[in-house]
Amino acid sequence: MNAIYLDNAATTQMYPEVIEVMQVSMAENFGNPSSTHQFGRKAKATVETARKNIAKHFKVSAAEIIFTSSGTEADNLILQNAVSNLGVTRIITTKIEHHAVLHTCEFLEKSHQIVLEFVEVDALGNIDLGHLETLLKSSGAKTLVSLMMINNEIGNILPIEVVANLCKSNNALFHSDTVQVIGHYPLDLQSIKVDFIVASAHKFHGPKGVGFAFFRKGFGILPMLHGGDQEKGARSSTESVHAIVGMEKALEIAQNAIEKDKKQILELKAYFISELYKISDKIEFNGLSGDFEGGSYTILNVRFPVENDMLLFSLDIAGIAVSGGSACQSGSNSGSHVLSEILFGAEEAKTSIRFSFSRFTKKEDIDLTISKLKELL
Repeated sequence: MNAIYLDNAATTQMYPEVIEVMQVSMAENFGNPSSTHQFGRKAKATVETARKNIAKHFKVSAAEIIFTSSGTEADNLILQNAVSNLGVTRIITTKIEHHAVLHTCEFLEKSHQIVLEFVEVDALGNIDLGHLETLLKSSGAKTLVSLMMINNEIGNILPIEVVANLCKSNNALFHSDTVQVIGHYPLDLQSIKVDFIVASAHKFHGPKGVGFAFFRKGFGILPMLHGGDQEKGARSSTESVHAIVGMEKALEIAQNAIEKDKKQILELKAYFISELYKISDKIEFNGLSGDFEGGSYTILNVRFPVENDMLLFSLDIAGIAVSGGSACQSGSNSGSHVLSEILFGAEEAKTSIRFSFSRFTKKEDIDLTISKLKELL
């Protein structure tokens, strides 16, 4: 059976070099970073070196990087800290955010009685910047804006500098879920005045179970997890040294190959689109995923001109891994909240599948997928 992986927005294959450095770390650097003996000091030095190297990629200081277990934890840490510690009483977001943000905001609305407001989006998933500005000017409450830079389902890219400047001019804090950005696009946090971002290593060919939150200098952090004083008191829990080492290596490789990988993947994506149109000229793309300027080069969300509940299952049986929405919803029958928000009626009823690519995607994978889609459709 074929084994074709086109679900890289859900998770990615680890680089061989990452596996190698993690194996060495697990064998040779097993000390607890909080211990004062030589084994602990060695582990602590490894963690702090990784923090410093990761920070350099974004032109920030090592003190602004907090290691977490995932992008979801990082989002929670930032949003909950903004309310409990930074005095935020209003959050502005959209209904097409990742659930790590959306559900956390809904929780804070109920538990802390914050005001939760939603920016309008159009049928392509674009943020209405005019409406965002209106919302920002409508209240003097301490406000945090939370908008993801790249939507994990439809690939839309937020004009992050424009939003950051809007927030600054209206004295609002700005958090962006950048999980689909890190390792795929350069991000200079010296010039882009976003206050908080997040990363998850397994989205850029690193290990699962590790990520980080960026807190711009000057913002205090109250921990969600209580225990020891790890991460300068911001996150209690013994650091996963081998996972942090793996994330550091994955980010180094990804950052050094961004332009090369982008060129290769864009060529494959363009080829895939051209072959899809040969199947049917009625095929459409959700959001800006089919747009080479406004959408991520790694994501293509295809709306097929048929309603076929078995299409996703049939591709899986054929050995082709794709997604019908966010992988974080796997096993749920609720469908994609993103597509439900931007599509209506008959358009929503059509079959949508997200294909997502990486440097490990090959032309043969595309050809075999197209062949199977022709057969199934």
